[in-house]
Amino acid sequence: MDGIIQGLSNFRGTVFPGQQQMYQRLVRDGQQPKALMIACADSRVSPEHITQSGPGDLFVCRNAGYIVPPFSQQNGGVSSAIEYAVVALGVLDIVICGHSDCGAMKGLMNPEALGNMPNVAAWLRHSHAAKQIVCEAYPEGMDPKERHRAVALENVVVQLNHLRTHPSVATAQARGKLRLHGWFFEIESGQVLAYCGERSRFIPIDEATGVPVAQASASRIATPEFAGPHAGPHASPEPIPHAIAAE
Repeated sequence: MDGIIQGLSNFRGTVFPGQQQMYQRLVRDGQQPKALMIACADSRVSPEHITQSGPGDLFVCRNAGYIVPPFSQQNGGVSSAIEYAVVALGVLDIVICGHSDCGAMKGLMNPEALGNMPNVAAWLRHSHAAKQIVCEAYPEGMDPKERHRAVALENVVVQLNHLRTHPSVATAQARGKLRLHGWFFEIESGQVLAYCGERSRFIPIDEATGVPVAQASASRIATPEFAGPHAGPHASPEPIPHAIAAE
């Protein structure tokens, strides 16, 4: 705790004075983040650090396993954060960011390790589809490390599918106002992979070629007679298939 207090003291005495005008502007103008990032609570994964974002740039929601429960009538913290980010803040992008060496995904694949953590075990039920995909669609006899990596990648795609069940997200997408992204942070190398919906692959993010999108923003209305002049294809987008090993 001493280190945390020392950091707080350094911020107040050294950092804040040079950034005071920025913080005053953020209070005066309010927050206007362009993206919501849903990431793991793992202490090694900091969305702001990875993206080199400053105060006001990202709206962040973190939990064990970077999970988005499917929409239901029962209120929850993740659902509330999503709704607020989309409806009140008008974010244009949502990123679900998984990572390597994820303890939650290890627990998912080894439930006996969660015997004394019933709340964690119950929470991870929202990732059971990722586990089933790895157990039934991937080769048998995989190295445990590779299995953990595979389920962590698959979990990004599973949570993207859950995200699309939320009314605020579905509405913003139908209006062509929201893009969905699936990222995977390799802690040991610093590389970030992005899920490409067109190729059903995780590929490295390359500044020169742009960031792959899991599901692009494209306005659409299912009933043609109600489609406005700027509406896109009227058919619902194809479901995102399961992830395949990163290239």
